[in-house]
Amino acid sequence: MPELAGAAAPELDDLRDACVSAVRSLAGSRPDTLIVVGGAGVAGSYEPDAGGSLAPWGVDIRVGSGNAVLPLSLTIGGLLLGLAGAGPPSGYEAVPSEASPDACARLGAVLAERGRRLALLVMGDGPATLTVKAPGYLQTGAPAYHQALAQALGGADIQALAALDPADAQELWVGGRAAFQVLAGAGRAGDGLRGELLYDDAPYGVGYLVARWSLREA
Repeated sequence: MPELAGAAAPELDDLRDACVSAVRSLAGSRPDTLIVVGGAGVAGSYEPDAGGSLAPWGVDIRVGSGNAVLPLSLTIGGLLLGLAGAGPPSGYEAVPSEASPDACARLGAVLAERGRRLALLVMGDGPATLTVKAPGYLQTGAPAYHQALAQALGGADIQALAALDPADAQELWVGGRAAFQVLAGAGRAGDGLRGELLYDDAPYGVGYLVARWSLREA
């Protein structure tokens, strides 16, 4: 989908490239099941052909052909799969942004049973309060939260993600907390996960992180 690359602002080039690199790695692991997970207003499971559009945000770009309308996080995930040449996912899963940590953990455990070689593409923002020009303005606790989130995602730290506090996330405008805790619920400490941080920056005062998780080689 080269039109998506052309529509993006130049300051997001590195972010987009890191996302595409991560998605290509994900698809290259040859999973038998690939699910896109992202935060939304309400819970929902969507078929691989579910449709989504960036038109409400001023860009006439669409993913999928089905009648179901994907929320923004899942639409972006589907578009990234297209940019990476990965094809459609096995399905999409929307998790309510206000879901409790326990509910997120349960959903993650359910998703973990969906395939023997499961891959998750998890979409979520960090704090939107990192500068005075951020959507939520600057809040003093946001940089420390962003740094802790970067360490947890870059280190595949399941316990740290599971311990994220919903109240802190709401105060700091962290859009991805619930989705990250679904990821934690799908993983298991004994799996020997290895994390790698590919991108860490805050264009527009919003914390964006790109991480890649894989199983450690025996």
